[in-house]
Amino acid sequence: MDAIELLLTRQSDSNLSYPGPTPKQLEVIKKAALKVPDHGGLKPFRFILVEEEARTKLGEIYHQAAVEEAQDQRTIERAKSLPERAPMLIIAISPFQEHPKVPRIEQIESAGCSVFAMQQAAFAQGLSGVWRTGYFAQSPTVKRLLGIDEKDEIVGYLYIGTPTVQCTKPVRNQPEDFFSSL
Repeated sequence: MDAIELLLTRQSDSNLSYPGPTPKQLEVIKKAALKVPDHGGLKPFRFILVEEEARTKLGEIYHQAAVEEAQDQRTIERAKSLPERAPMLIIAISPFQEHPKVPRIEQIESAGCSVFAMQQAAFAQGLSGVWRTGYFAQSPTVKRLLGIDEKDEIVGYLYIGTPTVQCTKPVRNQPEDFFSSL
């Protein structure tokens, strides 16, 4: 797949199953994460790989957070099963570093670019993924249980696997609706 085709056909797929990335595919995904814009060379990202039994552990963390933080019953009931939606998850974190020229937002954006690059690398290798955030990306309890400093951000959870349904999603957005000239 060439780069233009990748950029124009990439999509998020939430119905993912085994197989997940092979070690060789995962190595490409990891390398892609590190090739993103990075003002000041701060490397404002780190990642936690979650697969196999670690998915159960992450589900327990989600459940504990939902209970401790008094979330609604539906969130509590679903918490343990959420990491089971794909064979692998990559938790992307932006550890904030004070810097005179690189503001917090740029550091978070760089980490966000790394998630997109990993999803693109997965897609280019015949896999798929979906980038999720939501309550568990903002939860102070999840951060604490994962050993993430409260000043840092969970930029998202990248679920990676093989799509269970092969369907191309329709193009819903047109460039002229989003671009204008000065």
